[in-house]
Amino acid sequence: MAFELPKLPYAYNALEPHIDAKTMEIHHGKHHNAYVTNLNNAIAGSDTEKLSIEDICKGISKLAPAVRNNGGGHFNHSLFWTIMKPNGGGKPSGDLATAIDSAFGSFEEFQKQFANAAATRFGSGWAWLVVSGGKLVVSSTPNQDNPLMDVAEVKGIPILGLDVWEHAYYLNYQNRRPDYVTAFWNVINWDEVAARFKTA
Repeated sequence: MAFELPKLPYAYNALEPHIDAKTMEIHHGKHHNAYVTNLNNAIAGSDTEKLSIEDICKGISKLAPAVRNNGGGHFNHSLFWTIMKPNGGGKPSGDLATAIDSAFGSFEEFQKQFANAAATRFGSGWAWLVVSGGKLVVSSTPNQDNPLMDVAEVKGIPILGLDVWEHAYYLNYQNRRPDYVTAFWNVINWDEVAARFKTA
């Protein structure tokens, strides 16, 4: 089964003013779409075609760079769209909130560490909240790598991710990546992150 571009769970303009419609349209319709197309081309006719995107990521060191880049791009963006929603933001509650407090001391300290991971990732990449070894950690990865990959510095199950490639924010924020990171807190879908935490 070829991989497909997932539908967005909301309209392109639904995350405004924090993330603008034009950026969402290009990001989902052009960038993510290209990762899906290139991934399908890269694995066509191989055994990798039978694997889930998660299993592809887990064994990425044995696969071609085209699979690493486009497979990572597909997995990362598929997660990214779901962990945002219109009128999102606020703070998590329940088990996730408790786990964040226990791992970082407070929600504010977690925000600080996550924002720092996003701001200091050199060049293109992602910032993550990861369940690793049974506890929550913040990490970042270069390019389209992610914590599922066997090449990741911090391995685990990502439950929240922020795309800090320039294509994710440049139309609206230009070189002001920290402003984009601040805006991201207003669109997080904490229910989805909590559900991913529970599964992880």
